[in-house]
Amino acid sequence: MNYRLLPRTDLKLSEVGFGVWTVATDWWGHIDREDGIHLLQKAHDLGVNFFDTADTYGTGYGEEVLAMAFPKQRRDIIIGTKFGYDIHDTTPRVGHKERSQKWDPAFIRFACEQSLRRLKTDYIDIYQLHNPRLPAIENDELFATLDELVKEGKLRYYAVALGPDIGWFEEGEASLKYRNIHAMQIIHSILEQEPSRRFFPIAKEKNVGLLSRVPHASEVLTDRYKTMPQFDPSDHRAFRKREWLEKAIKKANLSRFIADEADRTFAQAAIKFCLAQETICSVLPNITNPRELAEYTSAPDVPNLTPHELARLDDLWRSGFGVEEAPLPAESSS
Repeated sequence: MNYRLLPRTDLKLSEVGFGVWTVATDWWGHIDREDGIHLLQKAHDLGVNFFDTADTYGTGYGEEVLAMAFPKQRRDIIIGTKFGYDIHDTTPRVGHKERSQKWDPAFIRFACEQSLRRLKTDYIDIYQLHNPRLPAIENDELFATLDELVKEGKLRYYAVALGPDIGWFEEGEASLKYRNIHAMQIIHSILEQEPSRRFFPIAKEKNVGLLSRVPHASEVLTDRYKTMPQFDPSDHRAFRKREWLEKAIKKANLSRFIADEADRTFAQAAIKFCLAQETICSVLPNITNPRELAEYTSAPDVPNLTPHELARLDDLWRSGFGVEEAPLPAESSS
């Protein structure tokens, strides 16, 4: 495992982190508690030190399971968690519909204390606004509260996690340019580069580290799917539109050359694609079983993508992979 320094901090994050949502929710299939704990512990054995969770994952369970997995190793791991959704709102949810959000100082403090309690710790390394819209990012009182929590020692650093899907350029740009964040979580992959690639020069200028999630684009960028899959209705990927998946598989098959001529799997190459960006400090693949864990955590050790391979991927991206319109003019996509 390799590690990258999060700019303007003393945190060295493993290049491959662990997104705890896979073991705390049923979005990627059910994982038993003991199996989830074992995956987290084995990840740490393999060099992973960055674990990214949220209070919404399993309505608190995503934080509790970290405390279960690492009861005596708090100083050996870096915890990122998130806030902003009111997990105490009893309004019935339909499917994966978003919860209501709250950003007032009292709620932020309450959410922080509850996360500390569930994590069984007295500090959070990276506290992230969870899918904030522009009004939240423009809320001075919100960030004043975060600064107070840092001074009190309850937070080390705060950040922004963009989502829940691709897009969100205005929110990301405002966060990077106008707020004193130390990290920003984005979606970035061979197939999904808009608006992520527009964040790279801003993050470099502002000296902010990026955390990149779902590098495999709903597992399309692995050896699992070469034709259209069928998902259980409870699976997060079932909510992807069929048209998107069909196009994504076509694009992925055009990209498989990055695993044909080098000692790396397609999934490892997809992680390496993200790590080719110097502003990305850690990549968060979806890890659901020991095989994926071993494959993904060994990705930093396989050969880097060559300049020629990266150029070919860039050409595919700029051309829309030949299946749709190019996403950005060439001059604005570097």
